Amino acid sequence: MDLVASLFPLFVWMGYSLASKWLDNIRPSLSYLMNIQRCRWVENAVKRDNALDGILSSSLMNSVAFFASTTVLLILAIFAVFGQISLLQNALSYIRTDLSNADITQHLILILLMFILAFLFFTMSLRQFNHFCIMLGAADHSKGGNESEIIAIAALNSSGARNFNQGIRAYYFSTAMLIWFFSPILSIISTIFILLFLVYRDYFSSSREFISRIDRD
Repeated sequence: MDLVASLFPLFVWMGYSLASKWLDNIRPSLSYLMNIQRCRWVENAVKRDNALDGILSSSLMNSVAFFASTTVLLILAIFAVFGQISLLQNALSYIRTDLSNADITQHLILILLMFILAFLFFTMSLRQFNHFCIMLGAADHSKGGNESEIIAIAALNSSGARNFNQGIRAYYFSTAMLIWFFSPILSIISTIFILLFLVYRDYFSSSREFISRIDRD
C-alpha cells in the first residue's frame, strides 16, 4: 500500500496530461480555448508595432522563470533531507510508527523525481516562450505576417503554456505526496480530489465558460 500510494500521484500527474488530449475532443478544455485566444493574439500582434506585446511576453517569461527557480530550491531542499533521514523518521514516529528509513528514502526519491520533471517542464516552457518572443519580434509588422508564420508563432506560445501547466500540476500533486507521510490512504484520496479539482478547473469552471462564450461569438 505504501508503494502504491507513493507512485499513485506521480502516475495520475503524468496520465492526466495524456488523457486531457482525448478529453479535449469531447469537451474543449480551458487550455484548448486559450490556445485559440493565443492565435488571435499573434494575429493582432503582427499588425501592430508597440510595447504591449513585449510587456505581455516578458510577464509570461517572468512567471515561468519564478517557478523554475523555486523548483530548483525545492530540489536542493530534498537533497538536504536525504542526509537527515533518521531525524525525519524520529519526527514522523509521532504520526506513523510503521515507516522505515527505506520507506522514507524511497518516497523522497519519488518526490525528487516529480520536481526534477517539473523543472524540466518549466525550462522547456521558458525556452519555448523565448522562441515565441524572437519569432514575434522577427515578424514583418508592416505586412501583418503570413498565415504559416502566425500558426508557427502561436504554436510556440501554446507549447510553452502546455509545459508550464504540466509543471504547475506537479505542485498540485506534490501535496498528495506530502500527505503520504501521514497516511497512504489519505494520499490516494487527496490525489483523486486533486484530479477532480483539475478536471473541474479545466472543463467546468466559470473561467472556462466565460472564454467559451467569446469563442462562440
